[in-house]
Amino acid sequence: MKKEIALALHEIGAVKFGKFTLKSGIESPIYIDLRVLVSYPKVLKQISAAMIELAKGLEFDVIAGIPYTALPIATGISLDQNWPMVYARKEVKDDGTKKKLEGVFKEGQTALIIDDLITTGGSKFETIEPFTQAGLNIKDFIVLVDREQGGGRLLAEKGYDLHAVLGVNELLDTLKDEGKLEDELYSTAKEFIAKTQV
Repeated sequence: MKKEIALALHEIGAVKFGKFTLKSGIESPIYIDLRVLVSYPKVLKQISAAMIELAKGLEFDVIAGIPYTALPIATGISLDQNWPMVYARKEVKDDGTKKKLEGVFKEGQTALIIDDLITTGGSKFETIEPFTQAGLNIKDFIVLVDREQGGGRLLAEKGYDLHAVLGVNELLDTLKDEGKLEDELYSTAKEFIAKTQV
């Protein structure tokens, strides 16, 4: 399943090579743009299925989709497994209920965080703040891609567990082995990951 997903991500143009500034401020030769997933239901379904496998055996009451990229993935998981879902608004509206968290939950329940990827992990703490403020417990994060640049270690230090469908090195190795990635791009990306790995 991992190989199929890696190849599908390449095929739909979700894996790009060049010069990109990441949210963490790091300049990277590889960019993983999972916003395109909404236009590829077959790939979205594959990814949801892989994340469901990772979720089995974990303890949680609701799944929490992170806007915007992970919301379609979390919705796919919720529909497939009949698991209740919540999400935090990026912007709280001035009208209506003015809630920061949408969905039905009870204080003290555990939310499983569903996100697209992780780099250094710093932004994940901002991500979970609305959930913890609302009284939800967080133990586990599931992501599609771990960029292997310190995020897993940082989460572990704070007492959280990270579960990833693919590591970025696995992704690169698969694309190279399947003839989808030129040697030079492969070497540049691998060197960058090795230099920035924590």
